[in-house]
Amino acid sequence: MACMFLPQGLSVPRHTNLSAFASSSSSSSSLIPLCQALPQPRARRSLATRSVVSASCSLQALIFDCDGVILESEHLHRQAYNDAFAHFGVRCSDQPLDWGLEFYDELQNRIGGGKPKMRWYFKEYGWPSSSIFEKPPESDEDRAKLIDTLQDWKTERYKDIIKSGTVKPRPGALRLMDEARAAGKKLAVCSAATKSSVILCLENLIGMERFQGLDCFLAGDDVKEKKPDPSIYLTAAKKLGVPGTECLVVEDSVIGLQAATSAGMSCVISYTSSTANQVNVSFDSWSWKTRKDSQRDN
Repeated sequence: MACMFLPQGLSVPRHTNLSAFASSSSSSSSLIPLCQALPQPRARRSLATRSVVSASCSLQALIFDCDGVILESEHLHRQAYNDAFAHFGVRCSDQPLDWGLEFYDELQNRIGGGKPKMRWYFKEYGWPSSSIFEKPPESDEDRAKLIDTLQDWKTERYKDIIKSGTVKPRPGALRLMDEARAAGKKLAVCSAATKSSVILCLENLIGMERFQGLDCFLAGDDVKEKKPDPSIYLTAAKKLGVPGTECLVVEDSVIGLQAATSAGMSCVISYTSSTANQVNVSFDSWSWKTRKDSQRDN
C-alpha cells in the first residue's frame, strides 16, 4: 500500500499516469501531512516528478469517496447539522448548539459518519436539551432516539440543498471517472454518509448513466463500522473481485486515508478547503493514462 503526498505548491502534470501515485516500492507508508513536507529545489522537483510518473503497479480499480471528492460538500453538511440543531432547539450548556467552521473541519477529519460525530460530541461536551427531550436524555434508548431524530432531519435538509441545483461536481472528477472507465478500470464509490443522500448526490452530480455504471457502490448504511475502520474498503474490494493492493482510493480526509491504507490500498488525497493544511492535489491536474502511455511520455 502507498500514499502519495506532494509538497506545497507542486501540482501533478496533466499527462501523469494516476497509477504512478500508487508506487509498489517497499518504502515506509507513514502518513505525513503536507504542512510538514518541505518544498524541494526546482531540479529535485523535476526528478521527483519523473520518479512518480515512472513508478507504477497493477491497478485494476479506482474507488472514490463522495463528500469532498466528487463534490465540495463539507460546508453543506455543517449547514445541515446546524439547521437541524436550530430546528429542534438543541442547547448544550444552556447555549444554542452551532458547529463553527474550524471546529467542524477538525471533527470531520477525526470521526466519520453523522451519528458517530454527534455521539462523540455529546459524550465530550454533555448531552443537550431540545424540543425532543426537555431535559438531557440519560438512557441509551433516549440518546439513540435523539441522535436518530437529528440525523434523519439533517439528511433531509442536506437533500434539499443538493436538489436546489446550486451544487456542482468538483473540477476534473467526471473526467477522471471517464478516463478510468475508458482504460478498462473498475469504478466504485464508497461514502460514510447516509445511503439515500449519497444516491441523490450521485444521481444529480455524475448523472444516471455513470451512477448505474458503477461496479460497486457502498454507503455508511452498508457497513457496521465507519471510517477510519477499513470495513467499507475491504467490502468494496470483495464486491469488485479485486485485491486491495490493486485498488486506488481517492480521498479527502485523514480518516479516509487511514481507512484505505488499513485495507491495504493505495490512496491519493485531494485538496479541499477543510484539509488545506494537509494536502495539495487537485483533480483538475490529474489524468488517467495507461502504463504504456506513461512510460512512453518519459
